[in-house]
Amino acid sequence: MIKQPEQPPFPPPAAPRATERVRSWRWLVPVLLVLLFLAVLIWLPWQARQMEATERQEQLIADTLWVEQTLRFELARSEEALTNLGADLVNRPPSPTALQARFKQMFNNGHELVRVVWYGPDGKVRASHGLEPSTLLPAPTRLAADVAAATRRARYSEPYGATPTSPGLLDFYLPLYADGQPAGSLVATYSLQVLLDETVPWWFAQDNALSLLDREDRTVARRAAGGPGRGVYTHRRELDLPGALVVLSTDSVKRAPQLLPNLLVGSVIVLALGLVLSLGALWRHISRTLAAEAALRQQMAFRTAMENSLITGLRARDLEGRVTYVNRAFCEIVGLPQEELVGKKPPMAYWAPEVMAEYEERFRGVLAGNITPQFETVFQRPDGVRVPVLVFEAPLVDANGRQSGWMSSVQDITDRKRAEELNRQQQEKLEASARLATMGEISSMLAHELNQPLAAISSYTAGALNVLERSTQAGEPVNPGMLRHALDQARQQAQRAGQIIRSVHEFVKKREPRRELVTIRSVIDGVHALVELQARQANVVLRIEQAPQLPPVLADRVLLEQVLLNLTRNAIEAMQDTRLEMRVLRIAAAQADGQVTVSVIDRGHGIAPEVAAGLFSPFYSTKAEGMGMGLSICRTAIEFHGGTLSHAPNPGGGTIFTFALPAQAAGGALG
Repeated sequence: MIKQPEQPPFPPPAAPRATERVRSWRWLVPVLLVLLFLAVLIWLPWQARQMEATERQEQLIADTLWVEQTLRFELARSEEALTNLGADLVNRPPSPTALQARFKQMFNNGHELVRVVWYGPDGKVRASHGLEPSTLLPAPTRLAADVAAATRRARYSEPYGATPTSPGLLDFYLPLYADGQPAGSLVATYSLQVLLDETVPWWFAQDNALSLLDREDRTVARRAAGGPGRGVYTHRRELDLPGALVVLSTDSVKRAPQLLPNLLVGSVIVLALGLVLSLGALWRHISRTLAAEAALRQQMAFRTAMENSLITGLRARDLEGRVTYVNRAFCEIVGLPQEELVGKKPPMAYWAPEVMAEYEERFRGVLAGNITPQFETVFQRPDGVRVPVLVFEAPLVDANGRQSGWMSSVQDITDRKRAEELNRQQQEKLEASARLATMGEISSMLAHELNQPLAAISSYTAGALNVLERSTQAGEPVNPGMLRHALDQARQQAQRAGQIIRSVHEFVKKREPRRELVTIRSVIDGVHALVELQARQANVVLRIEQAPQLPPVLADRVLLEQVLLNLTRNAIEAMQDTRLEMRVLRIAAAQADGQVTVSVIDRGHGIAPEVAAGLFSPFYSTKAEGMGMGLSICRTAIEFHGGTLSHAPNPGGGTIFTFALPAQAAGGALG
């Protein structure tokens, strides 16, 4: 038996090739991974570019659809308004004024409208608004009118009138029917350029060039705020307009996305740098925020201390009238703590009952956005004490420039009111003193003037007694005529003396100012006797000139009489050195510019310029024994009535003093 040789312990010669194949795969895997990584690096930017391009195109399509719907909605809204107007024109035609008002409203609601024309059944223009209507409709509009007449439906014309320098127009033809019979038509003309400008948002026009194209792809309107499109992202969309083919074309100004080299590495580096910068910016922002908060706390403390040190009350209200802030001074003025004021709405606890209607009226004005910048009113404290206050109000504006409420500053004017009352009492005393001084100056003339009627009374009564005695001695009957004449003359002289005494009594007695409707005629009549007495003593001729039918004035009669008496006395004294034939005192009353004017005109020595500067100042006088209060009191009295007192040189020599008072309507002018 032959023995078989044993198998060698090593693999066959093919084993080294398998090992090489394993080693080659070990090198190949990293290479494949690197290649895969490189492929991913290349594929990611390309994919991102494709996704960005697709997203941009889809966004452009969506935006174009939105713009198309917006344009169609705007035209549909105008169609509805024209349809309603056409129905009204057929059923109940409005007046020309109302029709023009509706046209104007339609133009205000749609700026793309440039013309609206109403044609009658005879084809003649009945009314129009906007551009001047042409006598002959454009060819596209006539074609639309024929189709509309055949179908009895409104139609749009094809765009027309477009030139390289002028955008196109579009007509909307609406036939009108009454009881099934043609009743005319309405033709509205739209500017396609204005339609684009008014409807397309600015942000969309910045990124896209928009065009409206007609049936032959000619541009009839264009808007390209961001420049011409690049032809990369485009879309076309037809507007659904009956009878017209108008295409909305959009062309984006954006370029195609660019591939970014080393996207991942660059992204990591950018992200790392961005993180570091963000941390630095965050730290800086936190530091600045803490510093700002500290400064704000300091400013708040300073403002609080400043507001608490004010004697002027501060109050803030929102647009609904709710109190949002008060300072300490305001709380002291109204006598209420802050917690009972903040957050409250009118009526407020510090409103006084007697002026509640005034508060409510002013609050309604605040809600309406109208305020009184400055006014006086009265607040009431819980203990019933009334506090007169002066209020200043101004709008409260926030950081964005919008009004958020009203800010008021309130001043307690109790002391000022007391001072005004004291000043008024002093003024009354001065006026009374001036009247007494005036009467002291004319007392001697008054005695002489009263002596005349008294002497006449004595003479007439003595004559009557003599007539009675002679008749008794002669045994003859008494002549009634002689006695009646003597007694009548005595009566007239007694009335004259009584009038003089009453005028003096009314002039000098102390009384409160009382405003009422008085006439200038009655004021002049009230001092006529005293003025005539002074004039006669100085050999001055008195002339009174009054315009007929002068309206009344709202005034205190005695104060006006005192003013007129002071002015006439000064005028008479100014003519002491004037020649006798020129001593004429004129009192003229007239009406001008809604005022009643009274002028006292003398022909005296006039007023020197250096004297005129201080003429109305208190205690200023050119007389040796004068008080210097006459003209000052006169001006105060006239200004108390809302009037003015002025002086001017008399062209004929002398001075003209004029005071003017507001005329009042009293159911007709009084004498």
